Amino acid sequence: MVRRGIARTDPLGDLMIGRFGTVLRRRAMLAAATVVAGVVVAACGSSSSGGGAGAAASPPATSSSAVASGGVARVATHDGPLGAYLTDAVGRTLYEFAADTGGTSTCTGQCATFWPPLTTTGPPASSAGVKASLLGTSPRSDGSTQVTYAGHPVYYFAEDKAAGDIKGQGSTGSGAKWWILSPDGSAITRTVSAAPATSAAGHAWS
Repeated sequence: MVRRGIARTDPLGDLMIGRFGTVLRRRAMLAAATVVAGVVVAACGSSSSGGGAGAAASPPATSSSAVASGGVARVATHDGPLGAYLTDAVGRTLYEFAADTGGTSTCTGQCATFWPPLTTTGPPASSAGVKASLLGTSPRSDGSTQVTYAGHPVYYFAEDKAAGDIKGQGSTGSGAKWWILSPDGSAITRTVSAAPATSAAGHAWS
């Protein structure tokens, strides 16, 4: 005679299995939440990095622009390979633009980005060697006041990075010649390449 087994339940075992299943489900949910949080953080980080790259790609303002803006301008002189010529108070070279007529600047917009005007908030001052009687001002189209010398509006060149640089001499940027000015107000139309010289530091002028 075959006895059939009777299935018996184990309340304690069922309870343990149930708790174990709950723990597993909670761990799975926690792991999923961690993954989602990591994705969100990574996305935010990527977005921030993109903004930084965009900001870095923006063209920086030139140091010439910083020198040209604000305050009462002072005009001085510097002795270089082409003789004495006009600079600002810290030795940055000043140029005249051959296209300007009647003491009015024709260099605006993109031109003024490469050739920032020397502006002033009051009557410009003169240093030794500069003829104060030749100093003047001229209104610009943007409302600022540009310094003039012997009737020439004067400018910086953005590529001149240090005092004494004259990299803009003889340039034809914006359709006309750019020349440095002598203390008597006349344009110096010679170029350094025509009369090679070296700076005080022993480096060749360019």
